[in-house]
Amino acid sequence: MESMLNKLKSTVTKVTADMTSAVMGNPVTREFEVGRHIASGGPGMSWRIYNGTKKSTKQEVAVFVFDKKVIDRYQKFEKDQIIDSLKKGVQQLTRLRHPRLLTVQHPLEESRDCLAFCTEPVFASLANVLGQWDNLPSPVPTDIKEYKLYDVETKYGLLQVSEGLSFLHSGVKMVHGNLCAENIILNKSGAWKIMGFDFSISSSNPSDAEPKYVCKEWDPNLSPLCLPNPEYVAPEYILSISCDVASDMYSLGVLIHAVFNEGKPVFKVNKQDIFKSFSRQLDQLSHLSPGVLSQIPEEVRDHVKMLLNVTSNLRPDADQMTKIPFFDDVGAMTLQYFDSLFQRDNLQKSQFYRGLPKVLPKLPKRVVIYRILPALTSEFVNPDMVPFVLPNVLLIAEECTKEEYVRLVLPDLTPVFKQQEPVQASNMILLIFLQKMDLLLTKTPPEDIKNSVLPMVYRAVEAPSTQIQELCLNIIPTFANLIEYPSMKNALIPRIKSACLQTSSLAVRVNSLVCLGKILEYLDKWFVIDEILPFLQQIPSKEPAVLMGILGIYKCTFTHKKLGIPKEHLAGKSLPHLVSLSIDNNLNLNQFNSFMAVIKEMLNRMEAEHKTKLEQLHIMQEQQRSLNITNHMNQSEETKNTPSPATQVRNIDEIFGGSSGSAGMNGKESGSSSAVSQPSRVSLTLEEKQRLAKEQEQAAKLRSQQPLAPQSIKPATTTPQAKDLTSSLMNTMTSVNNLSLNSGTRTIPMQGGTISSTFPAGPTMGGMGTMGISNGFNSPMGFQTGGMGMGMRPAAPGLYGGMATTTSTPNFNALTQNQNQSHPSKPTDMSALDSLFTSNKPKVSMNQMAPKPAPGAIAPSPWLSQFGTGQPSQTAPMQATPMGMTGVQGGFGMQANPFFNPQNFSQPVASSTMNTGMMKQSASVNNDLKDLFG
Repeated sequence: MESMLNKLKSTVTKVTADMTSAVMGNPVTREFEVGRHIASGGPGMSWRIYNGTKKSTKQEVAVFVFDKKVIDRYQKFEKDQIIDSLKKGVQQLTRLRHPRLLTVQHPLEESRDCLAFCTEPVFASLANVLGQWDNLPSPVPTDIKEYKLYDVETKYGLLQVSEGLSFLHSGVKMVHGNLCAENIILNKSGAWKIMGFDFSISSSNPSDAEPKYVCKEWDPNLSPLCLPNPEYVAPEYILSISCDVASDMYSLGVLIHAVFNEGKPVFKVNKQDIFKSFSRQLDQLSHLSPGVLSQIPEEVRDHVKMLLNVTSNLRPDADQMTKIPFFDDVGAMTLQYFDSLFQRDNLQKSQFYRGLPKVLPKLPKRVVIYRILPALTSEFVNPDMVPFVLPNVLLIAEECTKEEYVRLVLPDLTPVFKQQEPVQASNMILLIFLQKMDLLLTKTPPEDIKNSVLPMVYRAVEAPSTQIQELCLNIIPTFANLIEYPSMKNALIPRIKSACLQTSSLAVRVNSLVCLGKILEYLDKWFVIDEILPFLQQIPSKEPAVLMGILGIYKCTFTHKKLGIPKEHLAGKSLPHLVSLSIDNNLNLNQFNSFMAVIKEMLNRMEAEHKTKLEQLHIMQEQQRSLNITNHMNQSEETKNTPSPATQVRNIDEIFGGSSGSAGMNGKESGSSSAVSQPSRVSLTLEEKQRLAKEQEQAAKLRSQQPLAPQSIKPATTTPQAKDLTSSLMNTMTSVNNLSLNSGTRTIPMQGGTISSTFPAGPTMGGMGTMGISNGFNSPMGFQTGGMGMGMRPAAPGLYGGMATTTSTPNFNALTQNQNQSHPSKPTDMSALDSLFTSNKPKVSMNQMAPKPAPGAIAPSPWLSQFGTGQPSQTAPMQATPMGMTGVQGGFGMQANPFFNPQNFSQPVASSTMNTGMMKQSASVNNDLKDLFG
């Protein structure tokens, strides 16, 4: 790696040293910065060509340098001859001014080591392009080595040379004398220019109609740099020491042959015996074989043969050559027209520019970029011509790479972006740019887009011309995906909204709405909801087209997958606005139907979403309720073996709705037992909290397990104690009812109905104990868990549909007291109560075990049927409606509320699917749950 860097460093140092030594001390370096060595040309390829810039103006130039070290081997008088010849050629070129001649920017300067002068920027000499690489840097530049001439370049180049000769012969009365490939220079734009006037011959009588040219005799002893190139010189110049303008035409014929034959002339000349070679060449020219000209295009082959004719009078002159059909090529004529544009008026230019887009695709890219593009951009200084030139420039820009566009096109376009005068031309420019906006936004760097392109778009939206506004609004959606979001949000959208609100043109207003509708997909949801939808309510006009545009934006926002309108916005803002617009008298039937279709679609979705949300919320409540019941049932299992009957009854009372109200009501008979029924208000200790947390975790694990299959268990023998205890319980409950309800059935008035104090048996749930309690209206009643634990203590007397009190709830304190009075000496055997909390006992209902009531007696309380096992009795089927975990809303007094329909809750749900069914919800339900609960 280090060796490579050293080699590169030495190469750069050598090149810099060579360049510096080549021009060191030359006065040219005072005004021009000399760059790298790029080409070579001139007589004998003796001139090295460097690129350079003028220090004062930074104008690009080419610096021609002749290093005097090249001629060190010659004698002093020979050196002087060479220097004089080179000076003559440059001085003659400096005096001549013509588009077909190389333009000199700075005259020849001589120093001790070199000669130097500056010209227009140069690419290379024709000899370099054709493969002659003498005096070129090493390695040969890649752009020269790989350069290939296109047909249009060759045709137009030869035409330019012919025009240059025509100027010399007719205008200046001069013979060039050394027209060859090394004296043809290709400038940076590709034009062919003539140089090398070292051996030019001017007419001795320029004022006469017939100019006369005197040439010098060929001296073989002179240095090759003091003689023309013998391979391009006409035979008469050597053999008869005569020349005229026809001699240059012979040289042109050889040049055409060299262009089409990789730089090879017609004949090779033996420079040691020049006269013998030309004599032999003369014979060959008299009988020119067809194979010599086989590579030349057929349409120009005959003309080349005439140019190589031995008789000079038969050769075509330069004017005639410019008019041959070979040069009647569309591309060549186009390039020729560009070179003469300065002679045309605006009308002629405009007509030419209108037809140019048809020609540009037929031309090579290099020709278009380096020849036509500079000519077009030079017209930007003429404001009236910009609308005609700009489409062609943008057409060329499409074929450029991004780097070429930034380097060659964008610098000239930047001033045009800001052009506002004249107004008519400015409007046309805006339109043209808008039509090519995708090109500009794709290839223009972001900083230039922000500073130049988008301000032009904003200016078009705010243009005073409604036509420009309409066109701009129609075009903006085509390139909206290329505009950066901050620019669209903060600059473009506000201007479109302003144009819609402030314009007096219906077309502009409608186009603004259409434009907004098309670019909605490039905006985010909340920007549309916060900025676009409220803006629709500000539009003052109510024309049908405007109303349909508003409807379209609502519909696009509502139906778009990325956007959408929340149900809160639908209910509060969107639907009221649309409903008010739908009844506008300007709408016809089809338009009204369109409004109603969107309104109904919005209503249906709003209903579905909110209903799903409520269903999911209900399911969450039921799951929490199930968890609480499980926890309390586990606590009951732990305390069922306690020997104290009073404690068991108190726990039952706490679970199934025992309240201070009911305890207080029976306090006269139960005495101190009323205090036991009071629910505990003491905060839990840390151990109790840990125990409850473990129970809750275990309950969650139990719910996640598969349900256990029922096992057949042999019924246990009913003990007499259980039967007696049941009878005593039944009798006690009868007495309790007599005390609390004052004999018979007690009713509580409720908004035109009564509530029976009898409670039919409720369903059981999943083997976990009683789930619901009938409220006397033949509807299932769920437990309310929020803030009440397991006790059913209502917050207020009228909380559940008008129920005044809870005195219809049985009190088990009296039962405990009655049992204590019946068996004062020995503790009561409560083993029969095990069937109330477990399914291991025989499946015999309590109603079967109770004695039949006597006729006319008060019916026993059905409260005992609430304590059935998890499995329904085979002998006594369930009479109450089963209640599942889904589709049921808990609470009292459902029949009193007209918004509840008992039929919705009549479908039974299997207990085995209670846990698994809750988890199978639709995708929309899950989304709503995520919105509700994070």
